[in-house]
Amino acid sequence: MCLFFPGGAFAQPYTWTQIKDKFQAGNPTIKAGQDNIAESKAMEVTAFLRPNPDFTLSTDGTQLTQFHGQYRPFAGTQYGPSISYLHERENKRELRLDSAKQGTQIASSQQEDLIRNMLFNLRTAFVNALQAKAVRDVAKENLDSYDKVLAIGRDRLQAGDIAQVDMMRLDLQRVQFESDLQTAEVNFRTAKIQLLQLLNDRTPIEQFDITGPFDFSESLAPLDEIRRTALAARPDLRAAVLAVEKSKTDHDLAVSNGSTDPTFSVDITHNPSFNNPLDNNTIGASISIPLRFFDRNQGEKERTQIDIRRNERLREAAVAQVYSDVDSAYATLASTVVLLRPYKTKYLEEAVKVRDTITFAYQHGGASLLDFISAENDYRSLRLGYLNLVGSYLNAAGQLNLAVGREVITQ
Repeated sequence: MCLFFPGGAFAQPYTWTQIKDKFQAGNPTIKAGQDNIAESKAMEVTAFLRPNPDFTLSTDGTQLTQFHGQYRPFAGTQYGPSISYLHERENKRELRLDSAKQGTQIASSQQEDLIRNMLFNLRTAFVNALQAKAVRDVAKENLDSYDKVLAIGRDRLQAGDIAQVDMMRLDLQRVQFESDLQTAEVNFRTAKIQLLQLLNDRTPIEQFDITGPFDFSESLAPLDEIRRTALAARPDLRAAVLAVEKSKTDHDLAVSNGSTDPTFSVDITHNPSFNNPLDNNTIGASISIPLRFFDRNQGEKERTQIDIRRNERLREAAVAQVYSDVDSAYATLASTVVLLRPYKTKYLEEAVKVRDTITFAYQHGGASLLDFISAENDYRSLRLGYLNLVGSYLNAAGQLNLAVGREVITQ
């Protein structure tokens, strides 16, 4: 949680973990997906319900004419309550429950896949904000360093060590550093706005900040290990596998629904017209068995059999997609590491040495103004190129995490 001091200053910037937790806790799309899982669980209850028994009350024998001058219409009425119950055979309830539970598992995997894709977009926005912040900090550092050079230049001008035109050229060069800083400030502000939009957060831009490592790691796990992890972790692949299992259960249910379910009935009859005064009440039982000569659920059996084949093909396509995603993201990440390695071990250090050497030489009359400006521009360009490469690395790492289904590259 980000705390604020009076005056609008922020107390603690958000880390990636805090941003992610905040996003998952408040995103309406994720909440809607959770409700979908709850609905699927409710369907499990419905799937396992037994058929309701039927109660029937019938009457017969009511008289419509007089007997010996008396009109007693209900004297001979027969009352016959009966109860019937449909008995489901061939494990229909159990198969319906299994199918519903597998549907819940698929819904859960689809929810995880939704979160996986949404977190990738959030992570990309977070990395872009980190990169914009790093570029802003470097631009501010470059401007501060150049202001020190200008201060020395003014001292040299007063001492008559440099010409007025050289001092003016130094002042003009400062415009580039100011422009870099203003551009970086705008980019950082824009990146924070995009991040707040994804978070559905109305915090003022000035009171919102982020923090996190903006660097790269040279170590990468072997590709085969990454592939195995992806095959085990990808929620969309798991949903495809579960869809195959559910289609098989649905086929078994279709076969079971083609079987005959008998209906058992028990009835009691009150017949006051019997000659035996003690034999007014009778009890009976019956069984009703449908004769399934025509409808044996043939169409549903065939449909579910085709659905098994269709889902098996979709599973194969999902496996191929996992390999493609992982291989592509891994190649991009490895290529970025190859480009970054010489920057960190060689180029950045050399650029600093060249800039410091040329600056020292210029301040002591051993280098021209053109050499000094060229060295400053080269250092600024190389440092900016390094930051852009680190941003590319972090985005490539996010792409690999998306391809695998979990964070295998953490920064």
